[in-house]
Amino acid sequence: MITRVTTQMSMTAASARLQAGAAKLAQLTEQATTLQNISRPSDDPAGTVSSMQVRKEQAAAAQYTRNASDAVGWLATTDSTLSSVYSVLNSVRDLTVQAANSGTMSDTDRDAFVTQFQSLKTELEARANTTYGTRSVFAGSSTASAAYDPTTGWAAAGTDVTRRVGDGTTVRVDTPGADVFGSGSTSVFAMIDSIVGDLQSGTNTNPRINDVDAAIATVRGAQADVGVRHAAALSAQDSLKSATVSLENRRAGIEDKDLAKAVLDLQVQQTNYQAALAVTAKVLQPTLMDYLS
Repeated sequence: MITRVTTQMSMTAASARLQAGAAKLAQLTEQATTLQNISRPSDDPAGTVSSMQVRKEQAAAAQYTRNASDAVGWLATTDSTLSSVYSVLNSVRDLTVQAANSGTMSDTDRDAFVTQFQSLKTELEARANTTYGTRSVFAGSSTASAAYDPTTGWAAAGTDVTRRVGDGTTVRVDTPGADVFGSGSTSVFAMIDSIVGDLQSGTNTNPRINDVDAAIATVRGAQADVGVRHAAALSAQDSLKSATVSLENRRAGIEDKDLAKAVLDLQVQQTNYQAALAVTAKVLQPTLMDYLS
């Protein structure tokens, strides 16, 4: 069967082709202007799904990056504080050795030693209440205004404080104050009080040197533990930086339009559309039948 092709049918088909060409030209013009492959989901449904997934991963990576930065800052503060505590305890040791080797002391010399020990104790108490932002680094999840109170001792630490730095990966950022400074009669504060008591009673302080050495070793152990966690947070931070760059490249590959390609595609489509207009105008010229129909 032979299908009869009328002028009206030809004009309808040509009009549809021209409309499609104009729509494509408009789309490429928009892409060249915005440099975006996807302005609406209908532009590329599969690409839209991929874009949504990448953006979800980017949001997670951004949160992990903030968490890692917080962990790095918290642990760096703790490490710096422990270095200061180590330095103060070494001063306590040097002073204890001096007092032990001083022989018979006058009241003035004894008072001078006592003053220095008390000053070092005050400095350690200040270090015990070090904060990162508004949180005490040695108080766990406690919201107490101070981690250590000379009268009541350590505030209840509560639960561990962790930061999630990846899928299934966390870093603990807090350090229990009692693990560093001790508690009760075994704390470094009680140790200094004992040294002062020995001085005031005229007892040789030499046996207290072992206590100071033990306290210094405890601080060094805590510092090593913090160093390991700090290194883990730094490693996570570096990995997240690389992941962030990779995710942005993936997003750009899906969503962004290359400028050179956008201009070339637009020029080609403009040429094609102009050619289609010219050809259609020549082929479908009006006839007398068009006016009689």
